[in-house]
Amino acid sequence: MQRKNVILGIESSCDESAAAIYDSERGLLAHALHSQVALHADYGGVVPELASRDHIRKTLPLVERVIAEAGTPELTGIAYTRGPGLVGALLVGASIAAGLGMSRNLPVLGVHHMEGHLLSPMLEDDAPDFPFVALLVSGGHTLLVKVDGVGRYRLLGQSLDDAVGEAFDKCAKMLGLGYPGGPALAALAAEGRRDAHAFPRPMLKRPGLDFSFSGLKTAVMLAVKAAPDTRAAAADIAASFEQAVVDTLVAKCARALKASDARRLVVAGGVGANRCLRAALADRAARDGFSIHFPRAEFCTDNAAMIALVGSLRASEMKRGIAPAEAAARWPLDTLEPPVARSVA
Repeated sequence: MQRKNVILGIESSCDESAAAIYDSERGLLAHALHSQVALHADYGGVVPELASRDHIRKTLPLVERVIAEAGTPELTGIAYTRGPGLVGALLVGASIAAGLGMSRNLPVLGVHHMEGHLLSPMLEDDAPDFPFVALLVSGGHTLLVKVDGVGRYRLLGQSLDDAVGEAFDKCAKMLGLGYPGGPALAALAAEGRRDAHAFPRPMLKRPGLDFSFSGLKTAVMLAVKAAPDTRAAAADIAASFEQAVVDTLVAKCARALKASDARRLVVAGGVGANRCLRAALADRAARDGFSIHFPRAEFCTDNAAMIALVGSLRASEMKRGIAPAEAAARWPLDTLEPPVARSVA
């Protein structure tokens, strides 16, 4: 029988500082997040050095806040995001976790950021059972993964160029929208005609489950150059682009479910909060008879709740002593293994 654990989670992989506390019996006790959007807005993207410095200022106060909000629980371990992400930003969270672990005599574990996203729907009351197919769509990743259990992941498909979130941001920049571009483009798309431009649905006519958005971006660039400089024209381009992305993602998800003989789909990552995508996937689920699971919108973007959850699920791997502050800019998801059953030492 698994022992009760209460895990402090720390997230600092990119431009959001976050902390959370997860109780294996009571669920999520508290979580807090600080976004750096305003800090990076003038630069049109994340500046790694500024991100790292802001994590230094904000992370420890967030940790103190969630401990207080959770009622000062007796922690049994600390989980932090080890990677992938910006190395400098990751090292801030890793160093804080290592220091807290040493000062409080708590075991520490560095966890995989993408595993957090994959398992984030387990924070909800209607958590999916294994196995399921997961669509992970964010600013840095577009993946289809077969999930047979914790640490049992099989990559089905991935983007061969930009992630879908990057495509949103770059197309938003072409349209002169602000940072972050994805939400701004989605808001503008709500005003436009979704069939105004016959943009390509990349790689749908080819077998397989990989993605490519470079050709779609080129089509958007050409449309922007040819269009009049009006809000209506920009809205039509945004809506047509968004629809092309959504059609592509929905078709690939349906293909992945069929190929893996799965009946459950999980959608996670920042782009998973897109309303058009959610509505289209819900329609396809009703048509094809599969169930669909989304984390709440606040857990689609980077957060510490999912890190604390993974820490709880992998509590047997935590180690006491002087924990190394480890960070990995790249960390292939398929290198993960199921939790090792051993006592904390």
